[in-house]
Amino acid sequence: MFATAWFATHMRVNTPLGRLPWWAVVAGNAAFWPAWTAAVGYSAHRAPADWFAADDFLTRGRPAEHDGAWYRDRLRIERWKDHMPEAGAAFPGGFAKRGVGVRDPETLRAFTVETRRAEYAHWAMAAGVVITIAWNPWWAAPVNVSVAAGSNLPCIAIQRYNRARLLRILRRSTSERDAVR
Repeated sequence: MFATAWFATHMRVNTPLGRLPWWAVVAGNAAFWPAWTAAVGYSAHRAPADWFAADDFLTRGRPAEHDGAWYRDRLRIERWKDHMPEAGAAFPGGFAKRGVGVRDPETLRAFTVETRRAEYAHWAMAAGVVITIAWNPWWAAPVNVSVAAGSNLPCIAIQRYNRARLLRILRRSTSERDAVR
């Protein structure tokens, strides 16, 4: 009992902010990640939709993705993506992406915009790992990188997979409409 109490009050770790008690480092991380995620999510929610109207360097599909087939075949994304949390409607006026079964081109375009918004948000959430360097000892970096990657990379994969599917559907509906004319 005495050893535990001594450890809890005296064990300090070297950080860029100086020597901190180990519990302050743990508490800083435990407070930072949910707050950072909420702040980035809210900022992305408030960003104008026209910022995400078209693909750019970050969001455009890559040849290796094979129009989304890579996510389906290699990651087996269809098996697990529906079990992930979806927070598109966490803020008032948000876009709930789960279960959008509408084939209306306008809804599909809005969904495509929201996949870009969500991808940017998750990249920014993951980038929060850089901020944690301020109060963490060097050996805690892999833990924070694991938290950032584990909680955001699956979400980014889902956004990229869904966007590839949506763009394929939109291309098909546009070519069908043009063929009727």
